[in-house]
Amino acid sequence: AMAAPRRPSGGGLRRAPQDGRLEEINKEFLCDPKFSDEEDLEEKLAAFKEKYMEFDLNNQGEIDLMSVKRMMEKLGAPKTHLELKKMISEVTGGVSDTISYQDFVNVMLGKRSAVLKLVMMFEGKANESNPKPSGPPPERDIASLP
Repeated sequence: AMAAPRRPSGGGLRRAPQDGRLEEINKEFLCDPKFSDEEDLEEKLAAFKEKYMEFDLNNQGEIDLMSVKRMMEKLGAPKTHLELKKMISEVTGGVSDTISYQDFVNVMLGKRSAVLKLVMMFEGKANESNPKPSGPPPERDIASLP
């Protein structure tokens, strides 16, 4: 039997098993009646998965304090150790000091406005606020004003 061709994965070997694991979890969310009325659930889950893997995850494949710290610094909103712990405990309900993918998706889909969700929205907005210029540039610049 021929071996199946190996798919090249962008993030290197470390990411491949993680991707598969998150994919499985996404399937569970898709089958969950609690989220059956969620619009574009499949697209959202795909986006959450990418986003989750973007965090600098610890070796357990969870988001830990340092990962959230780096994320907040990257967003230009650094937080104290205490604030970070509070963010994580808000997401996990205080039961864990790392954020699992299930926690993450529950927050993103949940009605609670968790800090992390705001961070994600904010990051999305930050990326949109400087779009690639499209169409002709505006004719008038300051110099040409009467």
